[in-house]
Amino acid sequence: MKTIIRSVSILAVIAMFGSCQPKTKEIQKPDILRADMDTTVDPGKDFYLYANGTWLKNNPIPATESRWGIGNLVKDEIYTKLKKISEDAANTKDAPKNSTTQRIGDLYASAMDSIAIDKAGIDPLKPELTTIDDIKDLQGVVDMIAILQTYSAGPAFGMGVGQDEKNSSIEDLHFSQGGLGMPNRDYYLNNDPRTKKIRDAYEKYMTEIIHKTSGPMQDENRDMAPSRAKEIMVLETELAKISRKLEDLRDPYANYHKMSVADFDKLTPSINWENFFAKINIPKQDSVVVGQPEFFTGMEMILKSTSVETLKNYLKWQLILGYSDKLSKQYDQAHFDFYGTVLSGATKMKPRWKRAIDYENQAIGELLGQSFVKEYFGPEAKQRYVKLVDAILAAYKEHILNVGWMSDSTKARAVKKLASVTKKIGYPDKWKDFTGMDIERQPFCRNAINVDHFWFAYSIKKLSKPVDRTEWDMNPQEYNAYYNPSNNEIVLPAACFAVPGYKDNELDDALVYGYAGGSTIGHEITHGFDDEGHQYDEKGNLKNWWTKDDEQKFKDRTQKYVDQFNKYVVLDTMHVNGKASLGENLADLGGIVIGLDAFKQTEEYKSGKKVAGLTPLQRYFLGYALGWMVQQRPEKLAQQILTDVHAPANLRTNGPLSNIPDFYEAFNIKKGEPLWREEKDRVVIW
Repeated sequence: MKTIIRSVSILAVIAMFGSCQPKTKEIQKPDILRADMDTTVDPGKDFYLYANGTWLKNNPIPATESRWGIGNLVKDEIYTKLKKISEDAANTKDAPKNSTTQRIGDLYASAMDSIAIDKAGIDPLKPELTTIDDIKDLQGVVDMIAILQTYSAGPAFGMGVGQDEKNSSIEDLHFSQGGLGMPNRDYYLNNDPRTKKIRDAYEKYMTEIIHKTSGPMQDENRDMAPSRAKEIMVLETELAKISRKLEDLRDPYANYHKMSVADFDKLTPSINWENFFAKINIPKQDSVVVGQPEFFTGMEMILKSTSVETLKNYLKWQLILGYSDKLSKQYDQAHFDFYGTVLSGATKMKPRWKRAIDYENQAIGELLGQSFVKEYFGPEAKQRYVKLVDAILAAYKEHILNVGWMSDSTKARAVKKLASVTKKIGYPDKWKDFTGMDIERQPFCRNAINVDHFWFAYSIKKLSKPVDRTEWDMNPQEYNAYYNPSNNEIVLPAACFAVPGYKDNELDDALVYGYAGGSTIGHEITHGFDDEGHQYDEKGNLKNWWTKDDEQKFKDRTQKYVDQFNKYVVLDTMHVNGKASLGENLADLGGIVIGLDAFKQTEEYKSGKKVAGLTPLQRYFLGYALGWMVQQRPEKLAQQILTDVHAPANLRTNGPLSNIPDFYEAFNIKKGEPLWREEKDRVVIW
């Protein structure tokens, strides 16, 4: 679902399907809100089902998917557009080497050539597997850990380049816990039946791959595969034990430890970090940022206490795992069987062309994006969204100035931060430079390795340059959005403003303000003031600018929201993690109330005129719920609870709305109904 991701808006369909048109109040198609509703459900009992129930009943999850909702419908339309772009590029003869057309065409062609991929088997990884097999000692293991950081493999720990949280004008090398094949620590340590079953399936998956792999990873006695898998499982479980919980990773101060490289050496005597950096062409560093120092202390003990042979098998496993879906069918299918079916519940792979486009978006997304926006998202549409963002910002400012619990001094800083928010809408003004990315009509896996090397080098170059605050971390065609605290920016790609099948002039303001203003724009802006974001100042530096009294009042109010979400039982005995999901829940609540106040300035709200028998206020809340019209399989839901800081979609609807008086008024919510909360229990932040 969306990561720092919010919802979709109706507005961009104007860009997807036509030029800007004057708004009209005439509804040319069945009203989308009315059509999706299930009026047999009491809105005070379950507003999510009341708003979306008919669509959910009529649209079961396809076998290829673990979840299905309005976002998938948007993505399907985008898939079709990107398929045409990719096929046209692949069919272009004599495209100049390293041109956009050549890179798109050759990458798509290599991803689609299943015959060549199956014929190659494991051969594309043989050079790396042979290197691992030749390792003789712990130093060789450490050297290979360094090398694999430049691949789609992350053995032992995480490493990357990012802005210094306390000095956002510079880029630092960051280190964090990692090295796991399953999504996070809980999959290794929880003892409920569901998680145990997943753990057993993971070990079986490892055994299968070790057994199947010929060449360097093949044991003379294939019966050794189960014991090799068991040893790797033990190693990864030890890494899980020294890893922090999901909720503990959300405290930016607790996960920021800047230290000299010499001090980092003391945490891990087996790793000389200066030599480690030189091995992969990282320039000499005076300092690094370590997220979880105790993890690296524990990792050192694991490296010393584990046999070199087991460490080598672990490195091979991590390497193969990183590229399994780009290898022959036996590896690709086994990868899907575990990650797609066991973890997520899907029973059938997506068509290869869709998976090829998914990878293109990951690898060369801005190259596709340039063609995408040229054809489907014009500058007129971009300006329209700028105005919508400005309306939400203006409403937010009024909320800050009028909130009763915050002191005047903190309000002044909050308004200053709000005024400093950078708005990135639609697509970048400056595109990334892909010079040096080597893509050819060669085995898909080798193209993927070249792509990984390119992006690693791309990130390392940032260490010697000023922070580029114009850069985007999402593609224009991505159904997504985010807030970046280090840049104090909201980023709203073109595709996040699309809804399938409707043009802008077929949608009224009430729907648009709920669907786009509240659940996307207002949500993202609120992230700058949630439990994490409020700790960064207007320049993006981790710096406390609140008074102690204001900070305590904020914590008291947000604790009520933690308690509210902790009580929600989602699946079996699994509860929402109210602390881990607090930031997203606060952004949902803030986005709704801010978007609503912006909507109240429109003519539609002031007129009170009904559309499809629904009042403007009703349509606003139904529009918000439309953004969360999605259902998912139990496996995917369980994974979300353990790994995701977002609550399930139904609770992102019912949870925040149960705190909003206008919602009670719009749908006549009565005391005693499930969504009724006593006034003293309602959470009010902004």
